Amino acid sequence: MRTAAPPAPPAPEPTAASPESCCVETAVQASETPGQLRREALFVAVAFTGLVAGLVGEWTGGPGLVWLGYGAAYGFGGWFGVRAGLDAIRRFRVDIDLLMVLAALGALAIGAPFEGAMLLFLFSLSNVLQHYAVGRSRKAIRALMELRPETAHVRRGDAIHPMPVEEVAPGAVYVLKPGDRLPLDGVVVEGTGEVDQASLTGESVPVLKRPGDAVFGGTINGGGALEVRVTKRAGESAIARLIRLVEEAQSEKAETQRVLDRFEQPYALGVIGLTAVAVALPVGVLGEAFEPAFYRAMTLMVAASPCALIISTPAAVLSAIAAGARSGVLFKGGVYVEQAATVRAVAFDKTGTLTEGATHLTDVVPLGGADEGDVLALAAAVQASSEHHLAAATLAAATAQGLPVAAAEAFQATVGQGVAARVDGRTVRIGNLSFFDGPRGDGWDAAESVVARLEGEAKTAVVVAEEQDGAVRALGVTAFADRLRPVAPEVIRRLKALGIEHVAMITGDNEAVAERVGEAAGVDAVWAAVMPEQKVELVKGLRDRYGSVAYVGDGVNDGPALAAATVGVAMGGAGTDVALETADLVLMGDDLTKLPYALRLSRKTRRTLVANLVFALAMIVVMVTSILSVGLPLPLAVVGHEGSTVVVSLNGLRLLTFRDRGA
Repeated sequence: MRTAAPPAPPAPEPTAASPESCCVETAVQASETPGQLRREALFVAVAFTGLVAGLVGEWTGGPGLVWLGYGAAYGFGGWFGVRAGLDAIRRFRVDIDLLMVLAALGALAIGAPFEGAMLLFLFSLSNVLQHYAVGRSRKAIRALMELRPETAHVRRGDAIHPMPVEEVAPGAVYVLKPGDRLPLDGVVVEGTGEVDQASLTGESVPVLKRPGDAVFGGTINGGGALEVRVTKRAGESAIARLIRLVEEAQSEKAETQRVLDRFEQPYALGVIGLTAVAVALPVGVLGEAFEPAFYRAMTLMVAASPCALIISTPAAVLSAIAAGARSGVLFKGGVYVEQAATVRAVAFDKTGTLTEGATHLTDVVPLGGADEGDVLALAAAVQASSEHHLAAATLAAATAQGLPVAAAEAFQATVGQGVAARVDGRTVRIGNLSFFDGPRGDGWDAAESVVARLEGEAKTAVVVAEEQDGAVRALGVTAFADRLRPVAPEVIRRLKALGIEHVAMITGDNEAVAERVGEAAGVDAVWAAVMPEQKVELVKGLRDRYGSVAYVGDGVNDGPALAAATVGVAMGGAGTDVALETADLVLMGDDLTKLPYALRLSRKTRRTLVANLVFALAMIVVMVTSILSVGLPLPLAVVGHEGSTVVVSLNGLRLLTFRDRGA
């Protein structure tokens, strides 16, 4: 299907979302260092010891042990809660920490110190477990910072000098031994070997690197010795950019978390109001004794506190971001994890996205009895002196086939038409049909027919010919094209298997090329010869029709469309800085198979969020109902409240194990 895009005004400049604190301002404030987490764990252990000691004192009739034990439980179990609660009060807020401290003090006031001590112990224990859960997801991301070595071994003449990576400038050459981790992005200039890029791109097998191939800092050199010319400073490398973007992702809250954050303050005030009513109404109106009414009110306060609700989102979303980063998928924030789950249509750019973005030799058609290998070897010999992208593709193909490439002499280039040179005493000319304006010898009827056929297949065709007896004899025709990524049809099949309703390709290329690529890829619609501003209108049209659309691109001209899509997806390896900065999700290894994985991960995250929220709300409803109907005691309310908090935390942590297992 092809639809002409209407003219569109220039797209507005995309604006970056302002970072927000990702920490939930209650029990979810994760410890920043292992020392802090250990200190919290020690306090929990002391609180538990005090709780047991106080209970033993009650059994043995030792009042000193009772108050010493419960005093330790209250002091160490409530230490961090009191600090957080006072901090909230200074900011004119009421949070969950304050609710828990008030409930514990209320239990103490009515002669139930054991219940209050148990509440503070379990509350502090659940905090430590939450911090551990969230910290695990952050630790997986922080480990990225350890991927880049601090020094590079730079070649200066015949000497090798270790230098801090921050001092190495583009253009310098560093050397690698087998097993070394690459310190900086660059291009291989000497040596051949395999590089393990799993830490950066998620690729499961090492990638063969030859001179001219790009390599990335943070990856691991395999069995070969390599020399690499630096192309980017340390702060601009792929691994540095990944770390920076992941850190920004941690500061972007998911939409569910934003709603819950807005909901926490009025809910906490509502719980305090409910507690006050639960004391005043029975005592002042119904004539009930103060102590049982106050005990029931404290139990209600504990049961109704929304700890599990508040922790449920960051535990799941941060785990999803970490799992994606480990697999070569970078979500720039929790909000985009949720948005990706709603995608119903996907639009792809063509060049560099569905295709490899590089010219390749696709056909060698010999004419007049010539040998295919000889035609390619002659073409490579002539074009070895040219910087044209078709010449580079020819030389690469000949090298890959192991053909000998002879030295050429008297090389000449005619811009826009072709090149000529002498090879082993033969004058060989290569170019388009207009390049051959002199007398023509054998093979030209066949050559023109082959050129017409190949151009009809949306390929660039050139003729390889030899000057002979005052005429030019056609030896063969070579054709070039940007190849479809081999995984593209499978990716689109997997997207449709996931329930994506519409897959389109939007490109500025001509119709013939676009139709050929779109048909081979298996997309539902193709829009060709589209300007950047028209891409925006098409993406908006898809968004209006399907509600949520993802756009996948890599170029500067894709920036407006990436911004207009519900979820903009950039190709991380080949993507331009504009595309990478504008996108909401980055495929770090240019691996399209990670797109279905990202959508599956986001949907799994959404299901986890829904399950957590339903479970947390259900526990609150069940406990409050039980308190009002059958008098659920405070210890059971404490266990139910803290237990549900731990359950949703661990359920969110399960997303760390999410892997790409295909469709």
